[in-house]
Formats: sequence, structure tokens, C-alpha cells
Amino acid sequence: MKEKNYIYKSISGFITNYLEGDLIIWTVVFLLSIISILAVYSSTGTLAYKYQSGNTEYYMIKHLSIILMGIGLMYVAHLVKYTYYSRIAQITLYISVPMLFLTLLMGTNLNHASRWITVPGLGMTFQTSDFAKLALIMYVARMLSKNQENIKDLKEGFLPIMIPVLIVCGLILPANLSTSALLFATCLVLMFIGRVNIKYLSMLVGSGIVAFALFILIAPYFTQSSRIATWHHRIENFIHSDKTETAKSEDANYQAEQAKISIATGGIFGKAPGKSVQRNFLPHPYSDFIYAIIIEEYGFIGGIAVILLYLILLYRSIRIANKTSNTFGALLAVGCCFSLIFQAMINMGVAVNLLPVTGQALPLVSMGGTSVWFTSIAIGIILSVSKDINNVKTVPDGIA
Repeated sequence: MKEKNYIYKSISGFITNYLEGDLIIWTVVFLLSIISILAVYSSTGTLAYKYQSGNTEYYMIKHLSIILMGIGLMYVAHLVKYTYYSRIAQITLYISVPMLFLTLLMGTNLNHASRWITVPGLGMTFQTSDFAKLALIMYVARMLSKNQENIKDLKEGFLPIMIPVLIVCGLILPANLSTSALLFATCLVLMFIGRVNIKYLSMLVGSGIVAFALFILIAPYFTQSSRIATWHHRIENFIHSDKTETAKSEDANYQAEQAKISIATGGIFGKAPGKSVQRNFLPHPYSDFIYAIIIEEYGFIGGIAVILLYLILLYRSIRIANKTSNTFGALLAVGCCFSLIFQAMINMGVAVNLLPVTGQALPLVSMGGTSVWFTSIAIGIILSVSKDINNVKTVPDGIA
């Protein structure tokens, strides 16, 4: 008993002394990280035999190092006073726009899409949309908080926010429709919470639709035109499933069918960790469809547990936003959280065949590199806002 009490006091002492901010969010992060390591280790077996001569620990160790690096970035981000992210938002937005241009023109092309820049000398790929997504959310939160007094004014309050949103989302769109739409929706939610006139929001939605229509018309003259065919096939296959001859002949809905088999055979309690069968047939079981593998191995209970963890993260973030006295902090916490939760729900919706295939990763769970790191930074920012809630001195709105 004494040893158990000593261990408990040591852990609680470490948490109290070193981990500031919302402890429930920290707990959610650690639980999702454990689930991620177990699920990735199980789902990369086939990949290891194909590319690493059967070394099944290779991808687990690699992913573990990425997760630990992500937690390190989260820790650093939560130490930074959240008001500093207002200034950082300006710098990162100015950097992200040229980076997105560079990615479209010279990026590494995979599956007919230029989403990555390869870092010279390291051979490491960097997905610029992850950086741009976080930069735009911080920038929108900054502008909304600074312009609260004239937020109803079209020229001074709305256009300075609308233009960067259209530019960044437009640059992400050619290679990644789902990320562009997700970011656009997050910005709309932020602007709605930030008291932007509904008429202006409708204008922004209309502008987005017009821009998307123009892209569809112009895209066939450029190299990215093949993405339109991909989007069309995914939506058509989702609507018609395997009922059409086209879907049958091309195995176009193969991913969704394998995911449904994985989920159906999981039952209530699952097949147990490491016992998945569909990981050998399902494309990308360690990223896009990792939720299906979790349900197959841990059952309905495991699937619900993962959803609950994301809902707890959403609840705590909204609670933090309600408690903070600073408009920028509230909008920053809501923006970072909603972006992650939207992405998680889309990934899980695809896995259970409620949505067409999008290629969105499951935040903090799917195997990845920069996506895990930027997700960790976003959560670190939420924690940074949460640790200042109980401060006696409050910060005036829209500074920094």
C-alpha cells in the first residue's frame, strides 16, 4: 500500500508541478496516444512484412517517436502565453500562403495531388495545409477579437477576415478538397460565434461556392484536373455503393466494403488487440481507416470510447472558452478544438460508411508525421488558454 501511495503521489506531484492547464484534456491526450500506439502497431503488420522484412516493431517505434515528439510540442505550446499567438498568427499566415503556392507548383505528387514538400537532406515530407490550417484559425480569431467594435461593418470588420479565408482555402482546394472544406467550415463557425452579420456569412458561403465552381471549370486546363475525377468517383461510389456495374467492375467501393466487414465482425467486445483480419485487406488501415480496425479489435465498446474521448475534448474546450474573459482566447480555443473534432467525426463517418472517402486522418490516433505534430500544437494552444483562466489579472481583448 505504501508503494502504491508513493507512486500515486509521485505522479500527481509531477502533473501538478509540470503540466499546467486542463488536466482532463491532458488525460484525453494520453489515452488517445495509447490507443494510437496499440492500433498502429496492430494495423502495420502487413506493411512491415512488405517493406521492412517482417520487422513489425519498426513502424510502432517510428510512430511512438512521433507521438512523443508531438507531446513535447504540445508541452512547449502550452507554456507560451496564449496572447502571443495573436502576433504569431500574422507571421504564420504570411508564411503559409507562399508555402501553399510552392506546394502546388513544386510539391511532391502522390495520388495525383501535390500536398507535400520534401525537406531537402532529410527526405521528410511536410504537409503545408496542416501548417496553413492552424495559421488561418489563429488569424481569424485575432481579427475577430480586434474588430469586435466594428464587426458589423463590411469594409473594416468583415473583408479583412473574408479575403485571407478565401485565399488560403482556395490554395488548399486543388489538392485537398476535404481539408479546404473543413477549414472553411471551421472559419464560418468562428465568425458566427464572433458576431459576424449573417448576411456577410451568406456572402462568404456564396463566394466560396462561386470560387469552387470556377475551379471546376478552369481545372481541366491544369495538371490537377485529375482530382476532379477522383472527387466525382468517390461521391458517385458512395451514393450508388456496389449497385452499379461501374462500381463492381472497378472495385471502386473496395475501401468502404472492407471497412464495413471490419466493423461488422468486431461485435460488442471485439476480436481482442492484434487479432484484426481486415488489416490485411483494408487499404491504409493505419491512417484513413484506423477507426474500423479499432472497432474490429475492441468492438462497439472501443468505438464508443474513442468517440467519448473526442466529445470530452470538445466539452472541456467549450468550457474553457466560456470561462476565459478574453475574446481572442475564447475564439482561439473554440477554433482549434472545432477543427480537430470536425476532422475526427469526418474520419469516423467515412469508416462507418456515413460519408464518402475523404482521406482525413483521425487526430492523435492515425499514423502520421506533421499531422500529429500540428494537432498536438493545436491542443497545446487550448491548454495555454485554459491555464490562464484562474489568473487574477485579465488581458484586454484583441491585444498582442
